[in-house]
Amino acid sequence: LNKTVYVLFLLFQILGAVILGFGIWILADKTSFIAVLQRSSPSLTTSAYILIAVGALTMLMGFLGCLGAVNEIRCLLGLYFSCLMIILLAQIAAALVIYFQKETLKAELSGMVINLIENYDPADEDQRNFRDAWDYVQTQIACCGWTGAKEWENNEIIRNKSNTEYPCSCSNRSKDLMEGRGFCSLEDPVNGTATYADWPVHEQGCMDGVEQWLKDNLGIILGVCTGVAVIELLGMILSISLCKNIHSEDYTKVPKS
Repeated sequence: LNKTVYVLFLLFQILGAVILGFGIWILADKTSFIAVLQRSSPSLTTSAYILIAVGALTMLMGFLGCLGAVNEIRCLLGLYFSCLMIILLAQIAAALVIYFQKETLKAELSGMVINLIENYDPADEDQRNFRDAWDYVQTQIACCGWTGAKEWENNEIIRNKSNTEYPCSCSNRSKDLMEGRGFCSLEDPVNGTATYADWPVHEQGCMDGVEQWLKDNLGIILGVCTGVAVIELLGMILSISLCKNIHSEDYTKVPKS
């Protein structure tokens, strides 16, 4: 039994460290799609702080659960069980909120990205982190705009240049991607006003790319979530079993009259 306790203790330390690290990564990341999501939905930042708290609490509960099991302290085992149940219920609630609010979140993200594209200005230092994050998304997913490159025609700078410039991070040419940010100029002169069809950019919008990424990684995401839930359930079952054993042993130690 002691070996089982120690194994679960180690698992909860690892689990807590992973959750804690994930929350810190969300707050610290400034150059990926996570940064874009933070700007589209402030609730993601709040979620990151919650993850940090849950990770720290999970590590603490692992320690208290191990201490309660080794020293047969029922109140610590009861606290361990209660906290695990609260964490598990909170995770289920969060999953349900995300599932039922996914269309709202998608609409918020779409509006935010379109607004970013329209106001994209390489000279604006205040928006640099957010701008770099979106350039990173377009480069990594090989996409352009949210639903397509045409959205970039609404950018004020590109419109003033008669669409003879285009975002470098959208380009399908390696020399443009070496720049990776800001605007690149059309090499071939265009009579009159150009259109997005004249740009050497990817046709796919980033919305499709993001959805495809989620579909490709859905199995991994669900597997990790299921693994976390199973570990928490095992911890709850073990703690309740230990509580019953301690209770039974206490009665057996009572001298018979």
